[in-house]
Amino acid sequence: MAEFQARRFAAFVLSRSRALVHDEAGVTAIEFGVLALPFFTVILAIIQTAIMFLAMQVLDSAVEDASRKIRTGQAAGYSLDDFRTLVCASTYSLFDCSQIQLRSEVLADFSNVALNQTVQTCTTTPATCTWTSGWQSFSAGGHDSVMQVSAYYRYPLIVVLPYFNLKNQPDNFRLISAISVFRNEPY
Repeated sequence: MAEFQARRFAAFVLSRSRALVHDEAGVTAIEFGVLALPFFTVILAIIQTAIMFLAMQVLDSAVEDASRKIRTGQAAGYSLDDFRTLVCASTYSLFDCSQIQLRSEVLADFSNVALNQTVQTCTTTPATCTWTSGWQSFSAGGHDSVMQVSAYYRYPLIVVLPYFNLKNQPDNFRLISAISVFRNEPY
């Protein structure tokens, strides 16, 4: 009797396992579950990349537009805060304007352009970056002055993957910059 029940149970398990192997109900849900995480991660990374490049272009355009006021002499008498307000008016709220680091300075000539400016200090343990104090300044220069206007912003990143990340800071931020060099008009 026990042997008969064991054979019957074995036959039942075998038939159910054959049926389970050939059953395709729910396969789509399982495949979606396996592929959903990589798919949505790639979609988020594409969206983040597009937004970051948009932010870089907006910052560059905002600095160029604000620099036009310096170039034409309309910014004479501006303070750093006035110039920050002018830059922030063209950023479409993509940035925390209080975190944009700005500098407008008079250069002796075009050969004195400083592209590698030290605007922050970063440490890896713990991963933090701090802005260099006293770096920000504003000068409208005079007529025919060679000017350099620089803006830096630490853009926060959401998707940071091991082999696909846009960060250039140790703490999941990307330092973006906009620099405009020009000669003031003879106003």
